[in-house]
Amino acid sequence: MGVNKNLIQIAIDGPAGSGKSTVAKKLAQVLGFIYLDTGAMYRTVTLKALRSQIDLNDPQALKAIVDTIAIDFDKDRVLMDREDCTEAIRQPEVSRNVSKVAMDVHVREVMVKQQQQIASNKNVIMDGRDIGTHVLPNADYKFFLVASAEERASRRLRELAAKGFETDLKTLTKEIELRDKLDSERACAPLAQASDAICIDTTTFNIEEVVNALLEIIQNRKVVSNA
Repeated sequence: MGVNKNLIQIAIDGPAGSGKSTVAKKLAQVLGFIYLDTGAMYRTVTLKALRSQIDLNDPQALKAIVDTIAIDFDKDRVLMDREDCTEAIRQPEVSRNVSKVAMDVHVREVMVKQQQQIASNKNVIMDGRDIGTHVLPNADYKFFLVASAEERASRRLRELAAKGFETDLKTLTKEIELRDKLDSERACAPLAQASDAICIDTTTFNIEEVVNALLEIIQNRKVVSNA
């Protein structure tokens, strides 16, 4: 697929809870870019699969889901077959199962094609687990955000508590460590840092500090390239 090289692509990867989605969204607002939450796309497929009560380990059943689902973004809202599912895809049951769905080769092929199509004609910031290595391997800027499992679990605990879900830090830490394992060991486009990505540990940083760090890197590189 051809890409307009006058456009800019920014890839932000990292494990669950590293802050990549929030950082990507804020960075897109500052730069005036389109923000594409790839994780939300996989979560939407997972939500429909769970509602359909299919076996998540059945490739043919997943194929039937992903080949017929319509995923759209309306500003900061996520639509599944025209239904606003923005909050529903963040439910704990979806979080526990999304890695299984994202492992499926056909699911990834369909999602990646959609993501690359969007990035081919817009200035875009895309976050996920394999953006810099697989989806946008020629992205102009690549970042890989990390944080300790305990810190990521604490962030998730605060998010869930704010939405009225009850759980505990130990359970969430185990779930995050399992997601890391599944995402890193999957056969198709696993979670990995691209060789040319800049790694930033967000454990002790707040969102604004991370956004400012990325902006500084982008601006400094622009200055060098224009010199």
